Amino acid sequence: MDDADELARRFETHRGQLRAVAYRMVGSLDEAEDAVQETWLRLSRAGDDGIDHLAAWLTTVVSRICLDMLRSRAARREDPYGDEVPESGGGAVPEDEAVLVDSVGLALLVVLDRLGPAERVAFVLHDLFGVPFDQVARVVDRSLPTAKKLASRARHKVRGTPAVPGAELDLHRQVVEAFLAAAQGGDLGALLGLLAPDVVRRADPAALPPGVATELRGARAVAEGTVLMRGRARFAVPALVGGDVGLVVAPRGRLLHVVTATMRGGRISSYEVIADPARLCALDLAVLDAPGVNSLFPTR
Repeated sequence: MDDADELARRFETHRGQLRAVAYRMVGSLDEAEDAVQETWLRLSRAGDDGIDHLAAWLTTVVSRICLDMLRSRAARREDPYGDEVPESGGGAVPEDEAVLVDSVGLALLVVLDRLGPAERVAFVLHDLFGVPFDQVARVVDRSLPTAKKLASRARHKVRGTPAVPGAELDLHRQVVEAFLAAAQGGDLGALLGLLAPDVVRRADPAALPPGVATELRGARAVAEGTVLMRGRARFAVPALVGGDVGLVVAPRGRLLHVVTATMRGGRISSYEVIADPARLCALDLAVLDAPGVNSLFPTR
């Protein structure tokens, strides 16, 4: 085996981890693969002479590439929201991306999209992969204290701040999760048991098929309307919305809708489906279960 083949073999042992890092940074499988491929090209041109720790070198390079991608995306002010739901068949989410999305978590991908480029890179490297802050500082080209502040700000945004007491938040989560399960399963009876008799559902027009009323009243009408939207419910996960439990609907991690709910007596007294981009942008979103250092992530 010549030197080039040996270098390629060594790189391949790190490819899965590099893709894991890159995907959490950019939130797109195609862009993550591009970043990993560019990392390989830079390694192949440089060779490994003078590289004492290949894994650290590769992580630094792929992170800098992703940081450039994020900065370019921010400069173009790309719309962070999706405008359609993937259907089954030809439009289904590719298997590799589905595995990555499930492992990262839809809610985390949505919240990561709201971080600044340097915040996102610092958080992913340190909080999710345990990269030391001195290496993080080199990646983002900031001082060590600044790198720590970037990760701290990102951590606060990801975790959010509950606006209700812990016991109340737990109850709301149980109700919202039961509501989501019933919606995904099209279980009309379960929905009726979770909705107050005088429940009201409001929705932005963009969240509904043409001709569907933006407001429904009464448990029966709201339950039937919820079952009608069960196709989109499969992309929904619980999240912290404005400090309380709600849902984010995010195919492939691209925010499509947010559902907010109010409770009364252990039942949902009203809920709203928000789809307008300006309203989505103004929402305070966070994850319910904040990830920790070295959280599980497949590297295949």
